[in-house]
Amino acid sequence: MERSDQDRPSHPREDEHEFAEERESLWRITLGPTIWAFHFLISYAAVSVYCFKFERMFSMGVLRIALIAMTVAMLAAIAWIGWRAFLRWDVRDTGEFSNPEGSAEDRHQFLGHAGFLLALVSFIGVVYDTLPLIILGTCR
Repeated sequence: MERSDQDRPSHPREDEHEFAEERESLWRITLGPTIWAFHFLISYAAVSVYCFKFERMFSMGVLRIALIAMTVAMLAAIAWIGWRAFLRWDVRDTGEFSNPEGSAEDRHQFLGHAGFLLALVSFIGVVYDTLPLIILGTCR
């Protein structure tokens, strides 16, 4: 398949720069689900250790406040990742929700779209992980 003049890099190192940006975007789209997984692991592990060892010693209030503070920090991080991905998607400027041409810019926008949607799902997942902390009063 022959490249058009539009797809050819104007500088020899431009391909390397383009691939570095795509590699960075691929790492960035995994951050939201990774934060969600860590939130799930930390929340449920902390509550299970508390219920197994420390329930009779002190109230769950301190643990609940700490976990809710952690949740707020993780939601802020996911929101920031989602905002950055939304800007990368560039749907506000182009008005295109899909990019059928398959150019390098379309790949960047697709990675932004995928990152935005993964951040959205991760944000909702963290909220649902937190609901038992808010609703449940005790370990029993």
